[in-house]
Amino acid sequence: MIVLGIETSCDETAAAVVTDEGKILSNVVLSQIESHQPYGGIVPEVAARAHMETTDQVVAQAMNDAGIGFSGLSAVAATGGPGLIGGVIVGVMTAKAIALGQNIPFIAVNHLEGHALSAGLANSDVRFPYLLLLVSGGHCQLLVVKGVGEYRRLGTTIDDALGEAFDKTAKVLGLGYPGGPAIENWAKNGDNQRFSLPRPMKGRPGCDFSFSGLKAAVKRTVDDLPPGQLPEKDISDMAASFQQAAGECIIDRTNNAIAIFKQTHPSARHLVVAGGVAANKALRGELEKLASSHQMALVAPPPILCTDNGAMIAWAGLEKLKLGETSGLDFAPRPRWPLDPNAPKAVGAGIKA
Repeated sequence: MIVLGIETSCDETAAAVVTDEGKILSNVVLSQIESHQPYGGIVPEVAARAHMETTDQVVAQAMNDAGIGFSGLSAVAATGGPGLIGGVIVGVMTAKAIALGQNIPFIAVNHLEGHALSAGLANSDVRFPYLLLLVSGGHCQLLVVKGVGEYRRLGTTIDDALGEAFDKTAKVLGLGYPGGPAIENWAKNGDNQRFSLPRPMKGRPGCDFSFSGLKAAVKRTVDDLPPGQLPEKDISDMAASFQQAAGECIIDRTNNAIAIFKQTHPSARHLVVAGGVAANKALRGELEKLASSHQMALVAPPPILCTDNGAMIAWAGLEKLKLGETSGLDFAPRPRWPLDPNAPKAVGAGIKA
């Protein structure tokens, strides 16, 4: 089976063609970073217009790179949510048109499930169930992945996602957008103990996250520095201090999640980290140590499969297709689409410092 995957949920227009054996025949990602940089973040209307202008050509390039015609597809999958609704609509409508024209199944994929299942595309040894740390610009969750469409949420952020905190910290330091790669780069030469920053939720029971207070502390600390342009030493030290604090929070909450996970799945051996922030090498290194201490193996997709991409959507579509799960052409794009619809609302959710 061969599936075309289309991803348009945020600021990347992406399409990929993947086989059921896990072979990526093409993987095209068109970034909108230059369009959003002047604003210091993603502008939904700008993103939607860019998707409208480029999705057709990105799909055409993916098909051309794969070396197959549309008649060679078994199905077409597209992110159906969650995400910026304007972009999601563009991807879904494009996929529906292809499905209708070629008389093949259309599969709506939960964007978060695309990240969650990308471990299987990157590493064929991964088996259900596994523990997932999903960290991106819009989401920060710990979930038990029992199977395709079967998720149990153990923890979520009660305010900001980690990726958002990276972006806001980078903005305070004058590093521009996107913030994640910039913070990681500047932190390499910084003193991660120079600035005293909080570790929200660390040491508490449970698996929920909070990064709003950490982000606010960075701004207060920078505001208290001598006025004028920040010296490079201050930027490096703050980047390193922030990354260290955030990493300690992630490790603490994930450690709690492993303990809960092991109670019901003692023989499970994989900790998976996915999402854009999973590309951070420092975080990966700490997670590897944590997994090893619990006799588990860390599985992290390569960076190209951590950030938003069409390959993970195609793979999730393939997993659904194998189970006979397809979507009707009346599917409505969803701005919100939780992986675990039965999870209770996190205490304090929506309250920001």
